[in-house]
Amino acid sequence: MIAPALGALAAACSPLALLNRLGPRDPGARRVARDVPYGDHPRQRMDLYAPSGGGSHPALVFFYGGGWNSGSRDVYGWAAQALAARGFVVAVPDYRLVPEVVFPVFIEDAAAATARAAQAVAPYGGDAGRLGVLGHSAGAHLAMMTALDRRYMAAVGQPDLIRAAAGLAGPYEFLPLNVASSINAFGRSPDPTQTQPVTFVRPDAPPIWLGHGTEDVIVHAEDTVILNDRIRAVGGRSEARLYPGLNHADLIATFSPLFRKKAPVLDDVTAFFHRQLG
Repeated sequence: MIAPALGALAAACSPLALLNRLGPRDPGARRVARDVPYGDHPRQRMDLYAPSGGGSHPALVFFYGGGWNSGSRDVYGWAAQALAARGFVVAVPDYRLVPEVVFPVFIEDAAAATARAAQAVAPYGGDAGRLGVLGHSAGAHLAMMTALDRRYMAAVGQPDLIRAAAGLAGPYEFLPLNVASSINAFGRSPDPTQTQPVTFVRPDAPPIWLGHGTEDVIVHAEDTVILNDRIRAVGGRSEARLYPGLNHADLIATFSPLFRKKAPVLDDVTAFFHRQLG
């Protein structure tokens, strides 16, 4: 559930941009490509990060948050580099935003970016056969929708591409729509249930990992509990962890070396992907 009084997710995440400009970066990884296109729109571009040295690595596609109406890959290089330093080739795409588009266009962009990333990571050691998706906040919603609702990846010709998915502080069950950001993004949908990840739980979905802070007042931790419980109830593979004392921005901020001691979020999510992707 998204708290109505604090529906502006982008406002909560804005300090994260400072980490990109001023914060330390993890060694052993770097950005290896910029502005890789996955469509014709100026926002249909992605950057790639990879571990230093050779070898084959699992691939991840990371979707940032911002209430479906803001955000830029330019301020998340530190997070992508943290993942790459743990042994992944990482794609960070932009996607089209509200009000230029509404549901389901940004999810269609996420699927198209994921399909393109499977091709783009190969020159840098990324293995498309071991590809996962993850996201924070609204980006976690994109990750779960592409992983759970078969239609999006099928539409880009890659129905079985996603092998694992993770969500950080994500909104997964937020009906009725009662926050400006969600109303603007999803309010025109003729069937609001089609906008919710919980609608698409299935036993044969890719393995799921969900993390949430107990002090999150932007997207309540019950979203993670609900999605995890429903996936497991139908026989799917899901695991969830609640982090005491962490708020909405903390879940992604702990990827930075500056805040990593607050909670082992990066350790937990990368261990999950290494278990599932090899």
